[in-house]
Amino acid sequence: MSSVISRRTLATALLLAALAAVLALTVRRDGYYTDAVGLAWWYGACWLLFAAAVWCLRRAPARHAVALVLGGGAVVAATGLLAPPATSTDMFRYAWDGRVQAAGISPYDHTPADPALAALRDGWLFPSGAACTGRDRARIEGPGGGALHCTRLNRPNVPTIYPPVAEGYFLLVHTLSPDGTRHKPLQTGGALLSVGVTGALLLVLRRRGGDPRQAAYWAWCPAVPLEAVNNAHADVLGVLLGVAGLAVVVRQRVAGGALLGAATATKLLPAILLPGALSGVRRWRDAAAVLLPAGAVVALVYLPYVLLSRRSVLGYLSGYVEEEGYGDAAARSRYALLRLVLPDGWAAWALAAAMVCVVGYVLRRGDPERPWSGALLVTGTAFLLLTPGYSWYALLLVALVALDGRWEWLTVAAAGAAKYVSVHSGGDAFAITAWAYGAAAVAVLAGCALRRRARHSGADTSAPGVPRRPFPEVRPHR
Repeated sequence: MSSVISRRTLATALLLAALAAVLALTVRRDGYYTDAVGLAWWYGACWLLFAAAVWCLRRAPARHAVALVLGGGAVVAATGLLAPPATSTDMFRYAWDGRVQAAGISPYDHTPADPALAALRDGWLFPSGAACTGRDRARIEGPGGGALHCTRLNRPNVPTIYPPVAEGYFLLVHTLSPDGTRHKPLQTGGALLSVGVTGALLLVLRRRGGDPRQAAYWAWCPAVPLEAVNNAHADVLGVLLGVAGLAVVVRQRVAGGALLGAATATKLLPAILLPGALSGVRRWRDAAAVLLPAGAVVALVYLPYVLLSRRSVLGYLSGYVEEEGYGDAAARSRYALLRLVLPDGWAAWALAAAMVCVVGYVLRRGDPERPWSGALLVTGTAFLLLTPGYSWYALLLVALVALDGRWEWLTVAAAGAAKYVSVHSGGDAFAITAWAYGAAAVAVLAGCALRRRARHSGADTSAPGVPRRPFPEVRPHR
């Protein structure tokens, strides 16, 4: 038996090594604009190796699981450090916002193209000449109305969109970074936060009597090195705060609500966790114990920027919502699954009705001892109905899967990656979106059906092949 167990552990480690190798090659591949189809195949290989490694882990001995998850997660995350951001330019705005704040200027007051900030520009974020030939460069007017220059920042003619906790993170990274380090500090911060999420997941699973293998859903997921580390998306900070908030709210509603407020003030999307945090709440007092601290934290972190800024601290938020087509169903393949069966004009209304039903179900029938379960249902449903095109949004979903164990929802994250990496392939955007998210919806429904069938037969498939240990008995909230 020991030799079999050793072989399974070794097989998992070999699959992890293969995953890390393919991720390293994928990160260093410059094909987002020039070879989107080829890059999509590399992404697919990463996701397949990830699935194989997690599948193999289910048979590895529990005493090896934590080391495999942590060690493998650190190696996987480190692959994102091997090249500059490959598929997103958001990180350059992070670096700029940090630099602007370090100069004592509110990031909400000026656009990057504003000549008033010309003194803060350098050759890295604002190159010129031959360095302006890339497709991800935006043209701007030079200082004093001179020759045209370019910038690595996207949307240089609009103010920043990022909430204050994210802005504080950008300032912290800038302050701690040596001169000339460029993209590395933000990528390193993303790697550290990613490993921190893994540690938080392992801690929560241990305290809740769960299986540590579930943390591999986050630690080894290709979205982590590609989006949280290589592209250095600040979403990972919101994920860490959101995971902590859901874990704490089970016992300390006020503290949990405060953490969820901080997560919301990082990237706004974590606000979708609040229905899960209120799972099964029957009294207004209990709901207020979560919502009021969350709102108070959001207000408090916004307050210094409100006092220091001459313009709205919401920045480009309204413009972004319009740009992304949330008010126009036909724009950017929004609401793709709903539009397969409904007229375009009905899609937004159908989305609202469906989300009201799902949120109502979670509030009424959700398990207060497992708030992440309700949060996963709400978040996953929203993703399936909205069909977002930015793959880093799904980092939050991946962490919820790791907490709850319903692995089928990972297909929704894979669908987002497939849509995003194929955007420059020349294919029909709506068809790609519908196929990707449609396949994910089928997988989720199939997983739910298998789970229900297993539950009726006395088994549990929350972690494939691994029986869930019973949770310790807990006392309900008073």
